[in-house]
Amino acid sequence: MEKLPKSSTATSSTDLLGEFQPDVVLLGAGLAGLSLARHLLLETDRRVLLIERRKEVPPPRQKVGESLVQVGGYYLSKVLDLEEHLLCEHLMKYNLRFYWPTPGRSNAGFEDYGKAYIRPFSNIASYQLDRNKLEAELLRLNNLSPRFRILTGARLEELDLGEALDSDKYQAIDPPEQEGPPRQPPIHTLHLRVADEELRLSTPWLVDTSGRARALARQLDWRRANSIRHGAFFLWVDGLVDIEKLTGRSPREVRIDPERQQTGHLPTWLATNHFMGEGFWFWVIPLQGKTSLGLVFDHELIPHEKVFSKAKLVDWVCETFPLFERDLRERKILDYGGLPDFSHDCLQTLSSRRFAFAGEAGRFTDPLYSPGSDLIALYNTLIVDAIQTEDPKELAAKCRLHEQLMRAAYSAYVPSYADAYDALGDQETFVLKYVWELTIYFAFYVFPFINDLLLDRRFAIAFLRQFARLGPWNRSVQQVLSGYFRWKDQRSESARRSSAEPETAVEPICFDFMEFEPLARAEKTFYEVGVSVETGRKILAEQLENIRELGHFVLAHVAATVADAPQMVTSKPFVEALNLDEIEFDPALWRQRAAEYRATEGTWTWSFDSTVLDRFRAHHPANPERCGEDSRVDQQEVVIADVVS
Repeated sequence: MEKLPKSSTATSSTDLLGEFQPDVVLLGAGLAGLSLARHLLLETDRRVLLIERRKEVPPPRQKVGESLVQVGGYYLSKVLDLEEHLLCEHLMKYNLRFYWPTPGRSNAGFEDYGKAYIRPFSNIASYQLDRNKLEAELLRLNNLSPRFRILTGARLEELDLGEALDSDKYQAIDPPEQEGPPRQPPIHTLHLRVADEELRLSTPWLVDTSGRARALARQLDWRRANSIRHGAFFLWVDGLVDIEKLTGRSPREVRIDPERQQTGHLPTWLATNHFMGEGFWFWVIPLQGKTSLGLVFDHELIPHEKVFSKAKLVDWVCETFPLFERDLRERKILDYGGLPDFSHDCLQTLSSRRFAFAGEAGRFTDPLYSPGSDLIALYNTLIVDAIQTEDPKELAAKCRLHEQLMRAAYSAYVPSYADAYDALGDQETFVLKYVWELTIYFAFYVFPFINDLLLDRRFAIAFLRQFARLGPWNRSVQQVLSGYFRWKDQRSESARRSSAEPETAVEPICFDFMEFEPLARAEKTFYEVGVSVETGRKILAEQLENIRELGHFVLAHVAATVADAPQMVTSKPFVEALNLDEIEFDPALWRQRAAEYRATEGTWTWSFDSTVLDRFRAHHPANPERCGEDSRVDQQEVVIADVVS
């Protein structure tokens, strides 16, 4: 391996750090680096050095990425002991809420939009973060420890990852520990420039938390693309954008709206509010004294140049969701930014050669369900466990298992964003999609995390076996839902073309995701705390069966709707023949099956209310005979291929 050249101007670390000798060096003082530093200071005796290229931490410009969900919220509040700060300086989040324009309406008022939500607050609190304020608090707390130092304005010039291998090329998978005397732990050497000085220092552990700069992955050539090609443009406006007030109704009419029988009285603006469409979503996130607004979009469906500026974004949002015309153009814009292409993968994120990646320095998918802080929480937890492990053989075994967990947690998100982003454009299809995904999230992400179960090898191995089953199921469900959305969209378009009458207005639909009993069952695992490994494995197995039944229902409901045969949902031979590992979107086949099973005896009994989606029937597109549907619809088949775990 090529060594750093000796520099006549380089100084020793004592000139800038005194006698401080770090055990762990972190590259980057964003949320991942600052939270990992606090985690290490709270749970280990390690000395931590944080290196940041910027001179100010946090930076003067506003930072994006404000929404937490349960894993990230639990990590920051409970593991990092930030609950008081979060409650006093940020806003407790009222879940995620989603909205769609209603056909035949002007959609110029909030009351015109279909809504999907969870009505009660989550038992595990999540928050809307002012990232700059949170990172300032993390830095303040870290600076209270004598085991912490930070170097700002520091540029990484060169890096030597030490004599960890005989080969001069790093492999992606840690090899099994070889027989013979144990190898010496690698010592990583960094060559920095701080102001006008050069600094050379060494460390046993190095973690890249440099965000999208991806300093270490760039050097190792470990940067990898994934199948998600989305962009984002965002801005912050002064004051609170209260979406319930975007209406022509009087305050009294808003206050006593009968719709509140379903939605309740809690402030809707406290949620992360998503306005949805085919291949895009627009967020509205409240912060103290300002509101974060942003559009995330699939490049194949929305041209980048149409929305990638302050003026263009405001114009596009007001045109697409007319209720914002009442407010947005008059707002003072405080800051803005954009990411043309933000999603990426990494060959590996944890190595027994004592280096790792956390946050966007390693992997990132998509912000739709706010998974960024969740992945930071999971990765930081596994990295801290690795850093605490001294024995080389035990470390190698842990890193192999932890890397599998990290890869599994990340990879499970990818089909949700890559295969079915078009399905965001239809409320019924999205309800199926989100209930499916949230049930998996509650059972397989939140429950193990709040019990520290992933740090136990016995549980982690069982978890990976169970989680592997979900891979092909998820890809099948996502692609069938994408096909279902396209089928509905084609029929609706055909009906519009064949009708001379103006589009008939329908009533907006309110839907509480918790009306799906499988999701409510998964949420009950939040109350299973302090469980043993054996109990944890039992709960996970029960939840896998819960998820399997939900997946079968999703497929049965889609098939029954497409075949115009509601009885198929409870047809025992049809449901029993469903296979989550191998499914295709096939309208012709489902119509054939509907004819075959009409006269067949045998009723399938679900463990939950199978009529929960009946309210969407009024929004279903017209029958083919009435809308002149041609044979092209049957030809639009989505074949599930290359199913991977």
